[in-house]
Amino acid sequence: MMHNKLLVAVSIILNLLFTVHILYNNSTTWSPTWTDRAASEAEDAASVSCSGHGRAYVDGLGVLDGHKPPCECNNCYTGKDCSFFVPDCPVDADSGDPLFLEPFWIRNAEGSAVVESGWHRMSYSYHGYGLFVSAELERIIRKLHNVVGNAVTDNRFIIFGTGATQLLAASVHALSQTNSSSSSPSRLVTSVPYYNMNKDQAEFFNSADLKFEGDASAWKRSERNDNMTQVIEIVTSPNNPDGKLKRAVLDGPNVKYIHDYAYYWPYFSPITHPVDEDLSLFSLSKTTGHAGSRFDWALVKDKAVYEKMKTYIILSTMGVSKDTQLHALQLLKVVIGDGGDEIFSFGYGTLKKRWEILNKIFSMSTRFSLQTIKPQYCNYFKKVREFTPSYAWVKCERPEDKNCYEIFRAVKITGRNGNVFGSEERFVRLSLIRSQDDFDQLIAILKKFVSKEAVVVDSV
Repeated sequence: MMHNKLLVAVSIILNLLFTVHILYNNSTTWSPTWTDRAASEAEDAASVSCSGHGRAYVDGLGVLDGHKPPCECNNCYTGKDCSFFVPDCPVDADSGDPLFLEPFWIRNAEGSAVVESGWHRMSYSYHGYGLFVSAELERIIRKLHNVVGNAVTDNRFIIFGTGATQLLAASVHALSQTNSSSSSPSRLVTSVPYYNMNKDQAEFFNSADLKFEGDASAWKRSERNDNMTQVIEIVTSPNNPDGKLKRAVLDGPNVKYIHDYAYYWPYFSPITHPVDEDLSLFSLSKTTGHAGSRFDWALVKDKAVYEKMKTYIILSTMGVSKDTQLHALQLLKVVIGDGGDEIFSFGYGTLKKRWEILNKIFSMSTRFSLQTIKPQYCNYFKKVREFTPSYAWVKCERPEDKNCYEIFRAVKITGRNGNVFGSEERFVRLSLIRSQDDFDQLIAILKKFVSKEAVVVDSV
């Protein structure tokens, strides 16, 4: 009996020593050898030289065959290392890709990098939390809003969505389902010019509970505005496409609101006050620039609305990817690490310079005009500052220039037609938040375009 006990004791001791040897490799420091390959792949991709006009990625074409990831070139650049500029190349001023923040993340590569194990969060839900949202990410988001001062998070539920499109759909669904007294569908309205996705989504889903009615001001004047029909008004502030701070147009007991604050960050707008609405939407793509991560969140005051939104998210996607939530968590930790000073100063400084250049060019034109917004005091930067919107909302002033989009397309600038936003075709939206290459190409063409206008005037 004593012999057996001795053998058991010796076995336990040997196992402990073997485990310590493996984990600590004869030292008191953990040796994370399983991360070596992942780190090496990321470093290899980051080290590929693309002449400053492109990037290589770990999921690039050919990496499965053992090749180094190839360069993926910026618009108007080509070649193995993106060193060749393509002359007479059309400029992409349509997309809202917030690539202007890419240099910040390159500088903060170490702090923003994520390495995850192959067994990371394999479950549908978070253990011990019982939901599809990361408790730590939710905590960081509340802290972020407190740091920036752009939203009240006390007594709010937070729900995550796969991009603004899903959260917008979930919000509209939840509010339209609360129409208890009327048998007619809820009406969806918003102010012109409005974000085109509001209309496109409502018409695509073609729900029996909802009908898109367009301009909120037109609905207010309409005879159908009988104070009996439930109306959902989407308020986008700062607005897409013109960058102005907006307020709700309608009021009354049968009006519900969705406040889209995707652009209410110090890059684009003065932070005038912390918003305190029943339902507010925010977007990672405009917070950190990571549009490809497809992560947004909503602050919801009413529990019944929150539960309906949560049901929509669960039934459509079973929640947001755990890998995406981990990525968002790491990015936002970098953002709030210094109170947001570095990233918001960088982003605002970049857009401020771009607007200064743009305003200088258009100040020499009588054919085109830009939106004007009066500067306001910013609680974040503690000063009066100008607006630096994501987009230039350009108007063609000549009577004969009826389609501004086509006017710019003729000189190889692809914007977005004003009629997409429920406005006139005399307007075109030009994106200012893409890469520096995109902006430089846009400015090069605009300078030539406006200078020709001056020559024509002089010759007359």
